[in-house]
Amino acid sequence: MNSKTFDTLKYVSAASIASFLLFASLALASTAAAGGHPKLILTSAGVEQIRAELGEIPLFDASLKSVKAEVDAEIELGIDTPVPKDFSGGYTHQRHKRNYLVAQQAGVLFQILEDEKYAVYVRDMLFQYEAMYKDLPVHPQTRSYARGKLFWQCLNDSNWLVYMSQAYDTIYQWLSAEEREQLEQNLFRPFADFISIENPQFFNRVHNHSTWGNAAVGMIGLVMGDDELVHRALYGIEDDGLEVGAKDNDGGFIKVEGQKVGFLANIDEPFSPDGYYTEGPYYQRYAMYPFLIFAQALHNVKPEMEIFDHKDGVLLKAVAALLALTDADGEFFPLNDGQKGMSWYSRELVTAVDIVYHVGGKDPQLLGVAQEQGRVLLDDAGFSVAVAIRDGKARPFKKKSINLSDGPDGNQGGVAILRHGDEGLALVFKYSAQGLSHGHYDKLSFSLYEKGDEVLQDYGLARFVNIQQKGGGNYLQENSSWAKQTVAHNTITRNETSHFQGKYEIGSQHHSELNFFAASDENVQVVSATETNAYPGTEMKRTMAMIKDENFEKPFVLDVISVSSDEESQYDLPFWFMGQVIQTNFEYDSPSTLEALGEENGYQHLYLEGRGRPSSDNARFLWMSNDRFYSITSLTRSDDELLLTRLGANDPEFNLRRDAALMIRRKAGNTVFASVIEPHGSYSPVSEIAVNSNSNIKTLKLVYDDEDYTAVSIEDLAGRTGTFILSNRDASSSRQHQIELDDKEYQWTGPYHYFDR
Repeated sequence: MNSKTFDTLKYVSAASIASFLLFASLALASTAAAGGHPKLILTSAGVEQIRAELGEIPLFDASLKSVKAEVDAEIELGIDTPVPKDFSGGYTHQRHKRNYLVAQQAGVLFQILEDEKYAVYVRDMLFQYEAMYKDLPVHPQTRSYARGKLFWQCLNDSNWLVYMSQAYDTIYQWLSAEEREQLEQNLFRPFADFISIENPQFFNRVHNHSTWGNAAVGMIGLVMGDDELVHRALYGIEDDGLEVGAKDNDGGFIKVEGQKVGFLANIDEPFSPDGYYTEGPYYQRYAMYPFLIFAQALHNVKPEMEIFDHKDGVLLKAVAALLALTDADGEFFPLNDGQKGMSWYSRELVTAVDIVYHVGGKDPQLLGVAQEQGRVLLDDAGFSVAVAIRDGKARPFKKKSINLSDGPDGNQGGVAILRHGDEGLALVFKYSAQGLSHGHYDKLSFSLYEKGDEVLQDYGLARFVNIQQKGGGNYLQENSSWAKQTVAHNTITRNETSHFQGKYEIGSQHHSELNFFAASDENVQVVSATETNAYPGTEMKRTMAMIKDENFEKPFVLDVISVSSDEESQYDLPFWFMGQVIQTNFEYDSPSTLEALGEENGYQHLYLEGRGRPSSDNARFLWMSNDRFYSITSLTRSDDELLLTRLGANDPEFNLRRDAALMIRRKAGNTVFASVIEPHGSYSPVSEIAVNSNSNIKTLKLVYDDEDYTAVSIEDLAGRTGTFILSNRDASSSRQHQIELDDKEYQWTGPYHYFDR
C-alpha cells in the first residue's frame, strides 16, 4: 500500500471534502454491515473521513501526533511477549498489557496514515502470541477464582482480547487468507473458548469481570464473522455446569438462581434506569469501556439490534450518571471498592465521552468534558468530537444536585449528591444496594467535598493497584478487615458490629429506602432515607440538608439521625475528617500508650488517641484542611463519650493510611444524633492571616421529637435562629403540616421546611 504523509493529506479542497463527507455518511452503515474491514470501532468510511480532514482538526491532530510518537517508540524497542509469571504490577503483566494497548493504537495508525510498518508490527505481535498460546498453561499465580493464561486472572486476558480484536480488525484485509486462518484457529478461537467455555465461573455471571469477557468474545466474533461467538457473548453459555451459590474470592456469588447471563444481562441487571452502576463509580468507569466499545461494534456491524436503545438507552444515561459522580476536579467519588484519584481523564472515560457524543444526541456539554480531557479516540467517534470542538460547539459540563436510583428497576436505594454552586460544596449520600462483591457495609453513609477537596472522607479501597510490592497489586486483607467495615465510614455502628454482620449473603439481600429527595431550591436541599435491616430490631433514619443561610459565610450541612431500637445498645458515629485539629470545646485525656479501640469489625485497626466527655449540650470540633476551616457542632448528652481515633493499629505492613476521626459514642435505645458541619473562613500561609476561623453557631438544639416530627434549631452568634422541621411519617410533597414550638406556630407544605428567623 502507498504511504500518505500528514502534510499531503491536509491539502484537500473544501469542495471535495464536503462531497465526500456526504457520500461517506450515507455509506457508513451499509459498509460496516456488509463485512468490510475495519468495521468495529474505526470503520472504513470513518477512515476516509479522517484522512480527508487531517491537519484541520486540532484536537484530533494533536491526539494523533501523541499516539504516533508513543507507538513509534514501542516499535523501536521491538516486540516482547514474555512467559507469564507475575501478578499485576510485575513485568510480564505490565508488558502484555502494554502490548495490547499499543497494538490497538498501531492498527489505527496503519489505517489513518497508510504506513505498513504499523500493520507489520501488529501482525508480528499477533503471530508471536499465536506461536506461544497453543502450549501456554494457565497462569502460575493461583490466587484468582478464574486464572488466565497471559495474566493471573481471566479478567485481564479478556482485556487483551477486547483490544486485540480491534487491532486485528484494522489489519484484517491487509493479511492474507492463510494468515487469518492461522490466527483464528490457533489464537483467537481458542482464546475465546478459554475465557468462556473453559471458565464459566468467570464468563457466566453478572459482574464487571463478565462484561469484559462477554465483550471480548463478542468482538472477536464480529471480526471473524462467527455468529456463534457473538450469540455466546450476548446471552452467555446455556449449560455452564455451575452450582447455584458458588462464590468468588471476594465473597460475591458467581451463580444466582434464575439469573440471566451474558452481555445483555450485564446491561439489564447492574444498571438502574438512571444509569447508576451498582458496584459504584470506580467500577462503573472500568466497565464502561467494554460496555461501550462492544456496543459501538454491535451498532456498526449489527445495527438492527439497536443496542443503544436497549433498556431505554441506559448505556447513554450511564455516562451522564458517571460524569455526575465526580468532584470539582473530575475525580470519581470513592464509593465501595473505589481508588481515590481515578477520574474522567482516564482512557475509559475518553472512550465513553467520545462514543456517547457520537451516537447519543450530540450533547455539547460532553464536548466540554472532552476539551478538559485534552485528547480523543482516533476513530469515528473521536473524529466527531474533535470536529464539533473545532467548530465551536463545546459547552461547559454543569454538575447539579442529583439522585441516582440503584437496582435494575430503580427500587433498591441509591446515591444522592447535593451541590451548591459550580465548584462549591458537594455532599455524597449513600443509601444504595450492596454493590455486588465490591460493595461495602455502610448504609446511610456520606462524604463531603469542597472545591474538589475531601472534607469528610470515604476511605475507598485498601489496595495499591499495580504496585507489585503491595500484595502483587491486588486487594489487601485490610480491604476486608477495614475498608469494607461500617466503622470505616461516616455512619452509625451498633455494638462494634458492622451492618449485616459484614456478611455479603445478608447484605446483598437488602437496601435502604429513600424517604425523599428535594433539590429544586438551591438554598435548602435535602435527602432522607431509612435503613431497617442493617441491625435486627433497629431502624435508622438519616436526613441531611445542605442549607445556604444568608447569615453564614458558606452553606452548611445539617445531619439528623434518628435511631429506634427494641434494646439499649452502644452507637458509634465517626466523622472521618481530613486535616489538622485546631480546637475542641471539650476536655479529653490522651493515653501515653496507644491501644486498639476494639478487637474486630475494623475496630482492631483504630488507635484511641483521646477520650473525653462533653462539657455542654453541644460538642464542637474545629479543624483546618487545604487552608480552610471546618467545624462540627453536635448535640450531645452528658454520658456520651467523645473519642479521637486514628487508623493504623494491627497494621504491621503499613497498608492503611493514618487517617483520623472524631467519634461520638452513645449508649441508648431510641435516640437522635444531630450535627451541623460548617465550612468557614480561610488561612493564608503567605500573609499568615486567619480569616473567620471560628464557628458561627452559638447553640444547636433538638427542640421537638416524636413519631410525627423532629425539629432542630440553630442559633448563630448574633442571636438569630433557624429551625429545620422534618415530617417523620409523611414524605408527600403536597401534605400540609402544622406544629407549635415554644408558643410559636409553624405551617408548611411538604416533608420538611427550614424557617430562617
